[in-house]
Amino acid sequence: MAKDIEKDMSIAANEAIVVVITGPESCGKSTLAGQLSQEFGGQLVPEYARKFVESLNQSYKYEDVEHIARYQYDEFIKLCSKKDSLLFFDTYLIITKVWFTHVYKRCPLWLDKAIRHSKVDLFLLCMPDLVWVSDNVRENGHLRGYLFEQYKIELEQYGFNYVVVSGEGEDRILLAKDYINQLLKSKRTSYGTTHLS
Repeated sequence: MAKDIEKDMSIAANEAIVVVITGPESCGKSTLAGQLSQEFGGQLVPEYARKFVESLNQSYKYEDVEHIARYQYDEFIKLCSKKDSLLFFDTYLIITKVWFTHVYKRCPLWLDKAIRHSKVDLFLLCMPDLVWVSDNVRENGHLRGYLFEQYKIELEQYGFNYVVVSGEGEDRILLAKDYINQLLKSKRTSYGTTHLS
């Protein structure tokens, strides 16, 4: 990747408060991301992979997944450079990395560096304890437990701050809201009062 990842990430660092909702397929990520963005008045960053894959007239290829990763990276840099923003990302590069390694047994060299230098304040890792719902994009219902563990391993290896979100319906959103409130409280304590109250 021709871009200077460290320079890009240093520009984006310490500007926005970034929350990433991640986890296996059909575990409520998009619903949760939408609910949280509304509840806290933050910006929702929708999942790009689904939209892109649905637009293809053929099965996705390695190059398509790398295109998705590059788009995710560019969006992250652009949006995180906006001062005093509260951003809720519906998935991010860790899912894409696991996608690469699971399907193709390899991933682009730049991806690890991009993840390592990403400034994310909190990952909400969604437990696959919701009923599986099939659609024309989902393909790994039988692997949800395995993929959950892979995402957890990646988050721990990179040293990211993460929490597991579980439960159904209102219980799930209340748990996630509690974690976000704790994050915002810690930010106010660290940097003084902001408009994200």
